[in-house]
Amino acid sequence: MKCPFCGHDETQVKDSRPTEDNTAIRRRRECPSCEQRFTSFERVQLREMTVVKAGERKQPFDRDKIIKSMQIALQKRPVDLEVIEKAVTQIVRNLESRGEAEIKSGLIGEEVMKALVNLDTVGYIRYASVYKDFREPSDFNAFVEEIKQIQAKSK
Repeated sequence: MKCPFCGHDETQVKDSRPTEDNTAIRRRRECPSCEQRFTSFERVQLREMTVVKAGERKQPFDRDKIIKSMQIALQKRPVDLEVIEKAVTQIVRNLESRGEAEIKSGLIGEEVMKALVNLDTVGYIRYASVYKDFREPSDFNAFVEEIKQIQAKSK
């Protein structure tokens, strides 16, 4: 693996261990050239997926984009990065299990919404405000009322 610090072509693995949920291998690496250390992760990828965005634009699927969007929605909320990682792993599994090479961006958004509603209500509302393109305060109010009704029914 190429060193992210100096660009040297080969690095040495110093330690390998599975992640807590056994969905990836965490490797501590060291560059023999600059002696910097870094961590890499090895994950199973069942198939290459392409995201079909609005206007039929296509781009390669990137799980890190889901992590970043969830981190933004959950910023300053009591949700650990490890919990976000597990949720994203489940989202990716759900998408891969569909067996489709092309995934519509809206489907990814729906999967993220399903995960966030179980993690943190405030994060769910934050994400929904962007995903559902809220434009007026009344959009927030209507959405919050829907959540309150759903929560009242589930009690």
